[in-house]
Formats: sequence, C-alpha cells, structure tokens
Amino acid sequence: MRDVYGARSEKAQWLRFHTQTAGVSLTAQQPYNNVVRTAVEALAAVLGGTNSLHTNALDETLALPSEQAAEIALRTQQVLMEETGVGNVADPLGGSWYVEQLTDRIEADAEKIFERIRERGLRAHPDGQHPIGPITSGILRGIEDGWFTGEIAESAFRYQQALEKGDKKVVGVNVHTGSVTGDLEILRVSHEVEREQVRVLGERKAGRDEGRVRVALDEMISAARSDANMIEPMLDAVRAEATLGEICGVLRDEWGVYTEPAGF
Repeated sequence: MRDVYGARSEKAQWLRFHTQTAGVSLTAQQPYNNVVRTAVEALAAVLGGTNSLHTNALDETLALPSEQAAEIALRTQQVLMEETGVGNVADPLGGSWYVEQLTDRIEADAEKIFERIRERGLRAHPDGQHPIGPITSGILRGIEDGWFTGEIAESAFRYQQALEKGDKKVVGVNVHTGSVTGDLEILRVSHEVEREQVRVLGERKAGRDEGRVRVALDEMISAARSDANMIEPMLDAVRAEATLGEICGVLRDEWGVYTEPAGF
C-alpha cells in the first residue's frame, strides 16, 4: 500500500473495507430466492473479515425496497450476528488450504488488472513523472479511453452467454423455474408524495436568504475554477440551504456534462 500505491498515513494503510451483497445476483423471477442469496453473500463477507456490511433487499430488482423487505435484509445480518456464532472468532476460515488458494488466485488476477492500469499510466506519462501517481493516472486514462466500460460490457456479455447456454445456472431463471409463489407486492410511491415534497421545497426556498445562497454558489464556482478543495465551499452552500439541484446546476454550467466514451 505504501511502496506501490502511495499510501502515506498509517490509517491509509489499514485494510478496512465495507461489503455490500451482490445486487447483480438478485433476480426479478422468484424474488424470495433473493433472501437466500443475500444471506449466503452476507455470511461470505463476515467470513472474509468485513468491517461493515450492507445486505440488499429481496425486491430491489423491481422497485425501491418496501419496509418489510428492508426489515428482512436487516434481520439477515442480525441472525448471522446473534445465532450463528460466526462473529465469535477473528478469522473463522484461517488455516484453510482451499481458502488460501482461492485468495492467492484472486490476488494474482487482481495484480494483472493493476498492471494493465499501471501500463496505461505509463503511456499517459512516458517520462515516468506522475503528479498523481501511476495508478491514479492509469485510472484516469482508462476512463478517458473507455477501457473500464469496455471491460464491464465484455464481462456482461460473457455472463449473458453463459446464462443462455445453461453453463451458468440461476435458480428461478434458467433452472427450477416452476413456482407456487405469486406476484410480489412492491413499494409504489404516489404522486401525492412528489407534490408534497415540491411544496416543502418551495417553502424552504422561500424562507432562506437568497443573497447568502448566491454568494455560497459563487464561492463554489471560484473553487471549481482553481485547484482549491471543493468540499468546504460545497458544504457552505448546503448550510446556506442551496439545493442539490442548484449545486449540481452551477457545476454543470461551469464544467459541462461528461459523457464517458463507450468501449466494446
């Protein structure tokens, strides 16, 4: 972390990480199966030593989570914590040759990707002088070239091919498709909620100091035109009760709208 990736502080070198269960694994077909998928993924995260965890709701492929679905997602974590004992030891899978082999393989595969990113950074700066470091430079070059979107598209294509050929099996989608379960009741947000939110927003805007808002937004634009940190002026704009739309709007007017090039 220090010698290769430039982490300078001790805190930056800690391996603290958050895990979210795989939203891509959730299916609209037989959505109650998603509870099982999320539980397995959450358990894997805990076994892997995650420092924090988010469990997806069973209905997220269909709509925003309902209160019931959100509660089940929360209870999934709580059952793991309170009933399984998996959190009683620091490393439940420590010493497993199989897990160590999988870890080594993932590390090797990840290093291959990091090397490709480094190579892009070197091409961006052939003299080897990287003001932001070779990895960050390579990431920016990959974004500009559309390399990341191309890799994502290629991965999605391979996954879809495997699914359609039956090489990848997903319960309820291409195997075990019969079910007695009916349609899932999903969250539906009425137009009344939208109208009420618009009314509340209008009242807040009417009661704020417009001069203070304008000054805060102008300060943010000034920061955007320099190398200054954008966070403080942005927070000042929030404290002046500038809306998210107004903050994004002035930055959009200043910088334009970025469209990442497609890569296939």
